[in-house]
Amino acid sequence: MGGLDAIGNTPLVALDLGDQRGEVWVKVESANPTGSYKDRMALAMIEAAERDGRLQPGQTVVEYTGGSTGSSLAFVCAVKAYPLKIVSSDAFAVEKIRTMRAFGADVELIHSPGGITPQLIPAMVARARQIAEETGAFWTDQFNNTDMTDGYRRMGEEILEQVKTLDSFCAYVGTAGAFIGAARAIREKLPAVTRVAVEPAESAVLSGRAAGTHHIEGGGIGYWPPQLTRDDFDEVIAVPDAVAFAEARTAARRHGIFSGPSTGANLVAARQVAGRGQRVVTVQVDSGLKYLSGSLYA
Repeated sequence: MGGLDAIGNTPLVALDLGDQRGEVWVKVESANPTGSYKDRMALAMIEAAERDGRLQPGQTVVEYTGGSTGSSLAFVCAVKAYPLKIVSSDAFAVEKIRTMRAFGADVELIHSPGGITPQLIPAMVARARQIAEETGAFWTDQFNNTDMTDGYRRMGEEILEQVKTLDSFCAYVGTAGAFIGAARAIREKLPAVTRVAVEPAESAVLSGRAAGTHHIEGGGIGYWPPQLTRDDFDEVIAVPDAVAFAEARTAARRHGIFSGPSTGANLVAARQVAGRGQRVVTVQVDSGLKYLSGSLYA
């Protein structure tokens, strides 16, 4: 249906690592219509709810989001004619807020000048729940919605079609949907693949450390993602904010991979794993066009 048909089937490219051992391959998810792999999950959540009757024609949809999920939902809801109410925050890139509004979403912002704090995501969730209860809107509830995870299986299948074999899959964890969905699809065909979860060092909850404030959008939510279990990953790599930001800038200038800081974190972790002599696949989460007004490319 129109632009929705452009979701998925994104390229996979190899980076030139020079003399470094191993290989790093990058799934270029910025090729999706809103420049993010979140298009996959937004479409999956909406179409599953349509099929089983949870979402009725013309019903309002509501979600809490740092911006990429909201941009993708706004895109899908615009095409399918669903009003959309978004709860987000000024802690996230202004380009994402503007994109949601460009597609017609009603965006409510929670003030968080310090960045992505441990209190922010729970506050956004609570407000989205309140809106759903008061208005009867359909709440996609991305962290708990298994349709979201299923929506990323195709990404894993595409990786297998494109590279045939790999040693490790490495991805930043937010909702954990992309990580779980793609990794499960890959593991079904390649049971020996190592699954590496990536998180911010300043809020390394998966590593067993305390939640904290960080600036790598798209993850590091401050608590364990509801759908993620300890059986879903084999290793965790925590990447500091500054290192992720620097790697994102380097990737743009050296490899033409123009992205945000979560992709930078992915590339830091992927290089570390590739240094063991492995073929690693990671993900370009979204486009650097979403981050031009902030400090990343200032």
